[in-house]
Amino acid sequence: MSFDDFDEGPIWNEFQWESHLNEIEKRSEQLRRFITSDPKGNTPRWIILLQESLDELDAVEAFIEEELLLDEAYFPEDEDDWEDDDDEWDDDDFFFQNDAFPFNDDEDDDDFDYGEDWKELSEDFTFSDYGSIENLGVYQEARNFAVDVLKWGETIPSNLQTRQVHEFVSNVLKITAKLAGGYSFGFEQDVLGGNIAYTKKALHSANEALDYLQNMKREPFIVKAVYTRFHGRLFEIRNEIGVYVQELRDRFNLGME
Repeated sequence: MSFDDFDEGPIWNEFQWESHLNEIEKRSEQLRRFITSDPKGNTPRWIILLQESLDELDAVEAFIEEELLLDEAYFPEDEDDWEDDDDEWDDDDFFFQNDAFPFNDDEDDDDFDYGEDWKELSEDFTFSDYGSIENLGVYQEARNFAVDVLKWGETIPSNLQTRQVHEFVSNVLKITAKLAGGYSFGFEQDVLGGNIAYTKKALHSANEALDYLQNMKREPFIVKAVYTRFHGRLFEIRNEIGVYVQELRDRFNLGME
């Protein structure tokens, strides 16, 4: 499905967006192999990012940024390609933390800047194009979990780093990236379906990570206490994402009434 179908047409729902995003993922995978330092995929990406980063949090954020850049490469570069010319997308700002909208039309520039900064800091505007993903609780929890998983992954000897380990870590990282990708769409009716579709991918990655974690339960490189802690946190994150998806769907359906 192309954006020609989207332009000046009906608002896409989550399933139409999902179809398009699946195609984007196929293309970004080809681009990923071309631009990464390990084009043959012999070394898991999370290990390379750890080697190139200052710490685990830096590696997580580098992964998120990389995923967003790869996906963005297949979105229209011209704002006119979107359904509404008034809906401006800023390619350099994935979280839509811009000051394009004043608190009200009567405020002067100083009050305008202050108002926008205040909105980004306020949790009241989290679910709006004025807010910041830093205030999204499930994103914070998923990112913190990813950091702890990377710390754990670094302790595993290379000869014990099985495919299950790599898939588990990769899916944990994808949770944060997909949540960020969804949030970058914003919460307006015409793009909310894309937000939902991306967030569903975060949910899928959480379920995948749970499956891999459960399969590693009796492996020698994960002790019972670590397994129990990881499983409990990941289970809660998965459930919170599920609730978040439903909240987004309710918002979308309400706007269609």
